[in-house]
Amino acid sequence: MPLRIKLPSKERIIINGAVLENAGEATTIILHNHADILRRKEVMSEADAQSPARRVYYALQCAYMFEDERVRYRQMALELLNQYESAAPSGKSITEKIRAEIEKDRLYNALRNTHDLIEHEVERMRSLGLWPEEAASGSDDDQDEDESELS
Repeated sequence: MPLRIKLPSKERIIINGAVLENAGEATTIILHNHADILRRKEVMSEADAQSPARRVYYALQCAYMFEDERVRYRQMALELLNQYESAAPSGKSITEKIRAEIEKDRLYNALRNTHDLIEHEVERMRSLGLWPEEAASGSDDDQDEDESELS
C-alpha cells in the first residue's frame, strides 16, 4: 500500500538518511516502495537526548535511519533499555514492548513506542520533584496525517 505524505512548504523530511526539503508550495508525496522515513517533528538531535529515555529514542532513530550503523545503534538502544529498566523497574512493560519491536526489526514501531518511555520518565521525575510542571505540558503525541504506517 503506498504511503501518502503531505509536505508543507519549507518542511523537511528524511528518507533513507537523505534530508529533503519542499522548496515550493505544499505538496503531497506518494511513496510506492519501502523507505525509512522521519518527519521533522519525529527527529531528535543528539543535543536533545539529555535523559535516559531520550537517549534510547536517539539510538533507535539512528538505527532506523542509518542502515550501515544499524547493528551498533540497535545494540546501544538495547543496552540503554536495560539500564533504564534497572533504574526504573516500573517501566518494564514499556521497555519490553520496545525490545520486542527491536527484535522483530520493526524499528519505526520501536521508535514510536519510545514516546511512552519518555512519558514514563517525565512522570517519574515529576513524582520525585525533579521535573518542572511547565516543561512537561507540551505533548509530542500529535498524529500525522499520513495514511499508513511507515514500516
